[in-house]
Amino acid sequence: MLKKFFIFLILIVIIGGIYAFKLYQDISTPNVKIQDSPLLYVNTESTLDDVLKSLMNENQLIDTSSFLWVAQLMKFKNPKPGRYRLKADMSNRSLISLLRSGKQEPLSLTFNNMRTIEELSGYYGHMLESDSIAFINYFTSKEALDKSGLDKENILSVFIPNTYEVYWNTSPQNLFAKLFSENEKFWNSERMAQLETLNLSKDEVYTLASIVQKETNLNAEKPTIAGVYLNRLKRGQLLQADPTVVFATGDFGIRRVLNKHIIIDSPYNTYKYEGLPPGPIFMPDVSSIDAVLNPEQHSYLYFCASPDNSGKHQFAKTLIEHNRNANKYRNWLNQRNIYK
Repeated sequence: MLKKFFIFLILIVIIGGIYAFKLYQDISTPNVKIQDSPLLYVNTESTLDDVLKSLMNENQLIDTSSFLWVAQLMKFKNPKPGRYRLKADMSNRSLISLLRSGKQEPLSLTFNNMRTIEELSGYYGHMLESDSIAFINYFTSKEALDKSGLDKENILSVFIPNTYEVYWNTSPQNLFAKLFSENEKFWNSERMAQLETLNLSKDEVYTLASIVQKETNLNAEKPTIAGVYLNRLKRGQLLQADPTVVFATGDFGIRRVLNKHIIIDSPYNTYKYEGLPPGPIFMPDVSSIDAVLNPEQHSYLYFCASPDNSGKHQFAKTLIEHNRNANKYRNWLNQRNIYK
């Protein structure tokens, strides 16, 4: 009888050891493999089943049943949304702990070269959880406009091109709040002091900078071009900025602004309407904004592209001088059969 008891006890110990080893394996041994991407996206409304499907679709789990068993053991039901970076040696416990903690991997978003708030919203909709409609709806909402003191035409001026670190599931409202805060930091005491000398608002500087941005790719020329437009504004002259006409047409492939373009009836047509357009025509670089804040002091009222494909411009103080420069440039375009 005693012998049978010892045999039974040994069997219990063996079974217990096997169970303990299996438990250890399920909890602590690696159960994640990296295929095409080490990233796991968990949507805001995702359940544990949704997470499991994502892991399976991306072939990121070695053993599904052990993951579910450990999730049950750890009473894990509600994953926190986010963008998570997985590691190939992660165990079920470490994976579940990560999803429970919400310690997601941030995104570095770099934006520039946007023409409209709709285009910018499309970029965010592609990079973040919310879709582009959600971003455009909030960016043009009464709440956002009231917060910024802007309107739908110039709301783009809130967004200063740079690289910003955000989380994938950042809502449109929280993203706007973050970038509005960054905008306020950008307009530091030095820039605000420069602003006061121009008799322009921040959004007007941004709008003028957007024109400068589209006029030249050469940073060295930006303060000179900014000076030309500021001289025209002071004199009450039409800006006659070709990039505003291109924006008004909506045909961004135009290489040569013609008479048929400058008669378009649009508030963005600065050949037709005095002063600045209602809002920016492009997202200007910081260099363009600072060029407007620090314009070159000169007497130029005109400029024209140089006929040498250098990207440089020829500046003039008088209309007669400008017409000579313009004729040279038109002839240069004609020789290359550029008529539109």
